[in-house]
Amino acid sequence: MNHPKRNKSRSQKPKSEDESELFEKVVHINRCAKVVKGGRRFSFAALIVVGDQKGNVGFGYGKAQMVPDAIRKGTDKAKKAMRPVSISGDTIPHPILGSYDGGKVMLRPARPGTGIIAGGGVRAVLEAAGIKNILSKSLGSNNHLSVVSATLNGLSQLRTAIQISEVRGEEVKGPAFTTQKSILATSATVVAE
Repeated sequence: MNHPKRNKSRSQKPKSEDESELFEKVVHINRCAKVVKGGRRFSFAALIVVGDQKGNVGFGYGKAQMVPDAIRKGTDKAKKAMRPVSISGDTIPHPILGSYDGGKVMLRPARPGTGIIAGGGVRAVLEAAGIKNILSKSLGSNNHLSVVSATLNGLSQLRTAIQISEVRGEEVKGPAFTTQKSILATSATVVAE
C-alpha cells in the first residue's frame, strides 16, 4: 500500500562531503563479561581509527551493550579527536620513536614503492593518515590501545624540514626522497621507462 503523502527523503540524512571521504577502520573489538546473579552480562568496547588520508587522523574508544553501538560511539569520538600530522610527500620526514603507556612504536621513512610495512593498529593509523611508504616496528606492549596511542604520539612529534628551518632561522634539508622535487623526478622516470 503506497502512501503518497509520506516524505521518504526526510528519514534519510544527507551526508556531508567531509564525512563520506573519511577512512574508518575497526582495529579491535573487546568483549567484557560482568557476572551477576542470573549469569553473565556482556558488553563490548570498540577501538576505531578515522582519518582523511590527507594528514589528519584520530582514534576513539567506544563502549556499549551492542557491537554496532560501540562502533558508532568510537567513530564519533575519533572524528572529534582528529588532529593534523606532518608528512613529506607520501612518507614521514624523519625517524621517530613514539611511546604511550607500555607501547612503543618505531617509525622510519621509506623510499617510494616500499609500501606500509606495519601491522595491526599501526597500519590502521598510517593508512588513515595517508602515509604510503614507511617502515615500522612495534616494541613493548601488544595492547591495541597502547600501540595506536604510541603511533599517534610518534606522528604528532614529527616536524618537516620547512618547519624546522623556520624555527632555527637556517635552511635544513631532510632525506632526498622526502622532498616534492625528488618525488616528481622519480615518477617522471618511471613513466619514461
